[in-house]
Amino acid sequence: MKHAPGFLKLVDDAKSRIKEITIDQARERLRTNSAAVLLDVREDSEWVAGHAREAQHLGKGILERDIEGRFPDKNAELIMYCGGGFRSALTCDVAQKMGYTKVASLIGGYKGLVAAGWEMAK
Repeated sequence: MKHAPGFLKLVDDAKSRIKEITIDQARERLRTNSAAVLLDVREDSEWVAGHAREAQHLGKGILERDIEGRFPDKNAELIMYCGGGFRSALTCDVAQKMGYTKVASLIGGYKGLVAAGWEMAK
């Protein structure tokens, strides 16, 4: 997908402040920390079409409104993914601004998970 320059500028700015992790690193974090959450921040229609089996869903459009209700512990480990790693960078940046300390954006997002053979659900 070709993204607009303004969007890419926002993403690059967010990426300067957030942590990104690989799929292998995410797999390891989820294996070693049973409280870690794989959080799908895509649109509802994308979630319904398919998502990582163990993921929870909180779309980017309502993240700021609902994240504190869903994850009241600001030290919760949240690994966020979107389609390709752009929107999740933005949501990680917002979560950090809201006081969350252990957030990471998944490099490659959903497309990367599928390519890596991650177990999916519908």
